[in-house]
Amino acid sequence: MNFYEHIQKQDKEVFDALEGEEQREAEGLELIPSENYVSRAVREAMGSVLTNKYSEGYPGKRYYGGQEFTDVVETIAIERAKKLFNCQFANVQPLSGAPANVALYFALLEPGDTVLGMDLSHGGHLTHGHPVTYITKFFNFVRYKMKDPDTGEIDYDEMLRVAKEAKPKIVLAGFSAYSRELDYKKFVSIAREVGAYAVMDIAHIAGLIAGRAAKNPFDSGFDVLTTTTHKTLRGPRGGMILTRESEDIAKKIDKTVFPGFQGGPHMNNIAAKAVAFGEALHPSFKTYAAQILKNAKAMEEVLHRHSIRMIGGGTSNHLILADVHGSLGISGKEAETVLDEVGITLNKNMIADDPRKPMDPSGIRFGTPAITTRGFKEKESARVAELLVETLKNKDNDAKKKEIREEVRTLCKQFPIPEQFL
Repeated sequence: MNFYEHIQKQDKEVFDALEGEEQREAEGLELIPSENYVSRAVREAMGSVLTNKYSEGYPGKRYYGGQEFTDVVETIAIERAKKLFNCQFANVQPLSGAPANVALYFALLEPGDTVLGMDLSHGGHLTHGHPVTYITKFFNFVRYKMKDPDTGEIDYDEMLRVAKEAKPKIVLAGFSAYSRELDYKKFVSIAREVGAYAVMDIAHIAGLIAGRAAKNPFDSGFDVLTTTTHKTLRGPRGGMILTRESEDIAKKIDKTVFPGFQGGPHMNNIAAKAVAFGEALHPSFKTYAAQILKNAKAMEEVLHRHSIRMIGGGTSNHLILADVHGSLGISGKEAETVLDEVGITLNKNMIADDPRKPMDPSGIRFGTPAITTRGFKEKESARVAELLVETLKNKDNDAKKKEIREEVRTLCKQFPIPEQFL
C-alpha cells in the first residue's frame, strides 16, 4: 500500500522527496541517538482529521466549540503519561523539547533569576543556557561540568559551591550528549539546600525511564521533568512537561504553556502522543528499553578493543560520545561525512572542552534506539560498531567503503523497519 498515494497524484516534487527519505531510512543505519522510527499507528494519528481542529485551552476548558473528541484524545494522552512516569500532572501540549524547557523557565522564574545547568561542552543542551539562545536574555545561567571527562563523574562539590554562590531558582539536570547516569539524590539535595526547584530534562532517556530500564528522577524527589516525546520514547516529534505532585507548579506550567507561550495545540500531534504512550505502556516496551542498553554496551566493547577514546569512558545509557580526532586523527565533521557515504548516519559533536569548533568538532555522537527498534541485538550492534571503525580507518579507500555499504544494505534488509510494535 502506498502511504502517500494522494501526494503522488497531487504533488510529485514533494512525493519524490518523501520517497527518497523512505529509501534512505530503509537502506541505512540510523545511529543518531535522538532519532527513532515510529509505528504506522503514530504516523496515521499525525496525519489524522485532528489536524483540522483548533483547541485553545485544556480539556473541559476550551475557547472554541466542537471539542468533545479533542478532549477525549488529550485526556487519554495525559492519563497515559502520568502512568508511564508515575506523576500527578502532565501537560502534553508543548510543541517540542525546547519550547517545553522555555515554558518551564517562564512558569517558575522571574526575569533575572538564575538556573544552574550542565555546560553544553560537557553534555548539556542549548536550552540549558548556551549564550547563543535568546532565553539567556531573560534569565541568568551558570554551569556545572564533569570532574573528569574520562570517567564522566560530575563535580558535585563544585556544583554545590556554585549553587551556594549563585543561588539558582532551578537546579537543572539532563543532557543531550552525556553517556553516564546522574546521581539524582545529589541534585535534589543541592536544590533543597539553596531553596531551588529540582528539574530534569529527560528528553534523551524518557523511553528508558518509561520502560523501567533507567531510574525515574521523580523517585528521588525531582519536582518537574521536561521531555521530548520522540527519541527513546519512540513517539511523534513533540514535547511534554511532567509535575510530580505539586498542583501549584502544574497550574503555573499550564498557564505558561497556554496562553502564555503558545496558542492552539496541535491536536493531531497529541493524538500521536497518546498512541505512542499506549505502545510504551505495553510490556514489550520494557524489553525494548532494556535491549537499547545492551546494544549500547556491545558497541562500547568494540570501541574499547579499538582503543577509541569515549567521553565518560563508555556508556550507561543509549549513547556514546567518541573522540575520533584524538583517537584516529579524523575530525567529527569528516567522520560524519564518510559514514554517510556507507549508509551509517550519526552526528558530529563537541567533546568536553573541545579545542575545535562546533561545526568541525573532535567527536561523534551515536546510539542504539533506532537500530534496536529494527530488532538488532548485541551481535548486530557490535558488528555495526566494527563497520563504523573500519569505515573511519579506511576513509580514503573507495573499494573498502563500497564493500561496507553493501554489508549495511544487507543488514537493513535482514532487519527492516517495523510498522507495528504491538
